[in-house]
Amino acid sequence: MKLARLGPPGAEKPALIEAGGRARDLSGIVPDITAEALGSGLLQRLAALDPSALPYLPDGERFGPPVRGVGKFLCVGLNYRDHAAESGIAIPEEPVLFMKATSAICGANDAIVIPRGSLKTDWEVELGVVIGRTARDIPVETALAHVAGYLLVNDLSERAFQLERGGQWVKGKSCDTFGPIGPFLVTTEEIPDPQALSLWLEVNGTRRQNGHTSDMVFDVAFLISYISRFMTLCPGDIISTGTPAGVGLGLRPPVYLGPGDRMVLGIDGEAGVSLGCQTQICRAWAQ
Repeated sequence: MKLARLGPPGAEKPALIEAGGRARDLSGIVPDITAEALGSGLLQRLAALDPSALPYLPDGERFGPPVRGVGKFLCVGLNYRDHAAESGIAIPEEPVLFMKATSAICGANDAIVIPRGSLKTDWEVELGVVIGRTARDIPVETALAHVAGYLLVNDLSERAFQLERGGQWVKGKSCDTFGPIGPFLVTTEEIPDPQALSLWLEVNGTRRQNGHTSDMVFDVAFLISYISRFMTLCPGDIISTGTPAGVGLGLRPPVYLGPGDRMVLGIDGEAGVSLGCQTQICRAWAQ
């Protein structure tokens, strides 16, 4: 299944996205796609539905974040060998974890706001994992059973805030609009192997990132198990699993985003499986 939330900010309706891209209205079945609903058997109930009985939503609606009420937005740094190399940092022996504020979350195609004073806003295409069942100190072998689905993430970063202002990375990762997710949540039966996905990102029509999840240092199952040793993962939590090479920081000379720049990014699997695309235009900060 592909699940989405469509409509203006704060008034999104839950939707089921058909293979052809049209959206069926789920609001008569569930009030919203929330972290709480994911933990209460929502996916099992939706799987038993006859989608043809659901009314269509109008075409052209905005894609909001596909899950409301995300509790934790966890990120993994330096999880692709080529990205660690371009950053000039050794491949980590254990996953590098940091938090991204949930207030950064926005819709897949919403405008990206360049923060006040920013000169180094950067892009990062990533695979996001949405937790569907509580995970607490679980083994690798059963980790994927705790996944509700997968989604596309642009882990935007302000590199000066992240690397030059002291403290931890969270400052450069959590600006408003720095967490576009979606356009939809793709449930696990469509993605049997999260290590068989291609990631890509373009800026102003130039391909900047090409990667594959098989190149992760730590795979999805290991990350879920590892993180669950240090904190309980709850339904609706998101793990953004790292980015391949090609970020602006790694170019020579570095290239960063400014007002008017356009990003297009996506994740594709085998046999036509896709986590969809995002398209974002950057705009200047305004008080």
